[in-house]
Amino acid sequence: MPRTADHEERRRQIAGAVRELISEHGLDAVTVARTAAAAGMSVGLVQHYFRSKDEMLLHAFNEVSAAIRDRAGERIRAGIEHRRPIAWVLAEALTEFVPLDERRRTEFRVTRAFAGRSLDAPALAEVDTETARRVREDIARAVHNGKECGEVAPDLDPWPAAVRLAAVTEGLATQVYRDPAGVNGTPAAELAESLIAAELATVFTGECRQYANGA
Repeated sequence: MPRTADHEERRRQIAGAVRELISEHGLDAVTVARTAAAAGMSVGLVQHYFRSKDEMLLHAFNEVSAAIRDRAGERIRAGIEHRRPIAWVLAEALTEFVPLDERRRTEFRVTRAFAGRSLDAPALAEVDTETARRVREDIARAVHNGKECGEVAPDLDPWPAAVRLAAVTEGLATQVYRDPAGVNGTPAAELAESLIAAELATVFTGECRQYANGA
């Protein structure tokens, strides 16, 4: 039976309740009963859409991941429209993974909770691994495109670069979450911007031929 708009809206409502519970009280607060109360639904109705806590957490994780990727995609499209270098565009996209505001802090808590839960749930671990793989693929594609336009050296392998950039961004996200005000007087947003730019500068060492030629 095809899912109706109402069906999907109910699932989004439940996922929102899961995000709210994780953000305010942590993963242990997520139960079917508490989620139902937070969503303003009956327990039976929640169970109609999700059979278990893991199913609810998986759906919330997928929604958060999609939201982050959508925002990163919007930044990429805006950068292309304004003819920005690939390194600039990628820097903008990577900051969407760093918890620099309340929305991204909530998303970070959800993704961390999911990652922790996936350590003991193989089915969830597969989703977590595949999500991280897609991020690396997106970065590697940007590096490859940089090679084609002259921003990246021809002999540089995109995949190790993608792994390093993903690892730096992930580690930076954790540091910013722990110290949202920043470190040693440097605001978190400024710190994130400078660190990402420094890492990208080791990969994107050239200038785009297209823009340099005024095409």
